[in-house]
Amino acid sequence: MIEHHPQDRAAGEFEPSEQRETRMQGRVLVVAGSDSGGGAGIQADIKTVTALGGYAMTAVTALTAQNTEGVNGIVETSAGFIGKQMRLVLKDIGADVIKIGMVPNEETIESVHYTYMEFAPDVPLVLDPVMMAKGGHPLIDRDAIHMVRQHFLLNSYIATPNIPEAEVLTGMEIHSLDDMKHAAEIMITLGCQRTLIKGGHFKRGESETIYDVLFDENGVEVFEDRRIDTPHTHGTGCTLASAIAVSLAQGMTIRDSVIRARAYVRQAILTAPGFGKGHGPLNHAHTVAPFHPERKTE
Repeated sequence: MIEHHPQDRAAGEFEPSEQRETRMQGRVLVVAGSDSGGGAGIQADIKTVTALGGYAMTAVTALTAQNTEGVNGIVETSAGFIGKQMRLVLKDIGADVIKIGMVPNEETIESVHYTYMEFAPDVPLVLDPVMMAKGGHPLIDRDAIHMVRQHFLLNSYIATPNIPEAEVLTGMEIHSLDDMKHAAEIMITLGCQRTLIKGGHFKRGESETIYDVLFDENGVEVFEDRRIDTPHTHGTGCTLASAIAVSLAQGMTIRDSVIRARAYVRQAILTAPGFGKGHGPLNHAHTVAPFHPERKTE
């Protein structure tokens, strides 16, 4: 087992070369729900892919009415129309990676699965198995969870569940780092090629250290960071998965993609704008230099 211990990064310490990068590389098709508050879902995905130099496309699975205090309502997109969004994008623009987030029901899962298998079976799939919003609102039918295992885990290049999601997918309780490692092993036996189990959901006070566990072809690797004391963590899961997706689309290895994504998310938390009364959004644009158009001289 490899232990990885990155240090906290100060504001503005993200790679300068990434701040200056302007060439767009890496096509990512995101299949997920919309967040009207702009902090998670499709909005976070587009911001992340763009901030890291990629090109984002979308198939919107649902509209949500929400803000930093929680989800107030959901309107699901018809399964056929979701498939149509994917099909038209894949036939025309194509994709280097497909990222799947919120898929609210069995019909949606079936449509996404069959469209993927017909039009992009060789494109790497990054699965962020979104099940609950930050405030606890369910974002997927319980009956659909077995189909996530059947259709998406078996085809995923990497799955990125948090602890509650990993508990649902594996059927075991997770209370420790050793439990996370065991759950990662189970995830592999369920069919996904690689998994990153995120440990941020351990209760505050239990540990000031956060662990993420990566299980890939090289075995288990543990990433460790100090917990950031902030409520502004809305959309961290969506953001991390999309950062991994665009990094893979740009030709990076899975380990380097995870390291880059974790650094990007951590800096986005540290520089969060502080918006809202609840779980606020991240600063997705911390890699982007402010645009100041030149003023015309007299």
